[in-house]
Amino acid sequence: MDRRKFMAGCLGLPLLAQMGEVHAQAGLTKVIFPFAAGAGGDTLCRLIAQEMAPVLQRTIVVENRTGGDGLIGIKSVKGASPDGGMVLVTTGPTMYLLPMVETTPSFDTAKDFMPVSLLARFEFAVVVGPEIDASDLKGFVAWLRAHPDKASFGVPSNGTIPHFTGSKLEKDLGIPLTRVPYRGSAPILNDIIGGHISFGIVTLADALPQHRAKGVKIIAVSSAERSPFAADVPTLKESGIDLVADAWYGMWLPAGSPPEFASKLGAAARAALAKPEVKEKLTAIGLIPVGSSADGLSKELAANTAFWQPIVKATGYKIEN
Repeated sequence: MDRRKFMAGCLGLPLLAQMGEVHAQAGLTKVIFPFAAGAGGDTLCRLIAQEMAPVLQRTIVVENRTGGDGLIGIKSVKGASPDGGMVLVTTGPTMYLLPMVETTPSFDTAKDFMPVSLLARFEFAVVVGPEIDASDLKGFVAWLRAHPDKASFGVPSNGTIPHFTGSKLEKDLGIPLTRVPYRGSAPILNDIIGGHISFGIVTLADALPQHRAKGVKIIAVSSAERSPFAADVPTLKESGIDLVADAWYGMWLPAGSPPEFASKLGAAARAALAKPEVKEKLTAIGLIPVGSSADGLSKELAANTAFWQPIVKATGYKIEN
């Protein structure tokens, strides 16, 4: 080989390397989860990513892009190229509540995202301390009326389903309630046990260990039917409150993504959720596997939006952005 051919070959090496990187990226899908690692939603993402990768013949990695109550991750997928390189998995409430409470909505779920599948449901619980002499919501309401100075409750964060469930309870019961925002369920449960607040509205899965250990009492669940994880606990509707306030995880692509890829992705997610070993792992952490069509996800989102819009509006709660 003469010198000129050798040099030309060397100069071409970086280009070949870049081409190889492009082809590698073409087979990579990032599942963006806008909350911290280790929680139920993160586990859900990692379980289905592992199952979907061989089906889709792509490398699938889960990336936690936290911040802004989910906005950082959501906006990163909104602005992504619609080529299958980024998928969003997040809670339904982040997709319908955030546009309601922002003064200037950062995104429009229907316009900025393509629905793929509803993945799993989870429930909330109304939890009281062990020293409160009430075993159900009716008894607790009587206790609150007798102790109006102690009518404070904890929520994992402002602008969430527990926040607005508390607002609905306050209106329906006609009892002034003081909301105390926390960072997650654990500190709420600790303060209920310590007697610093009277009750909390938290994720059922987070409350169950303390409930079973008699540290707290779950007096109602937010789902439409009794939870398979706490079949002895009545629902809010059974307790006289016309409210179903469960939540769920869904999967979306950026708007404009290829319909063929969206269809394959949805089928792969549903197949993963149908596997007995995946179901077992999810139910162990308080998630109820679902799996739906893209249309099923859209209908769920529309129904939740219509239900919560007047409740949220009545509170006047807004986030400045």
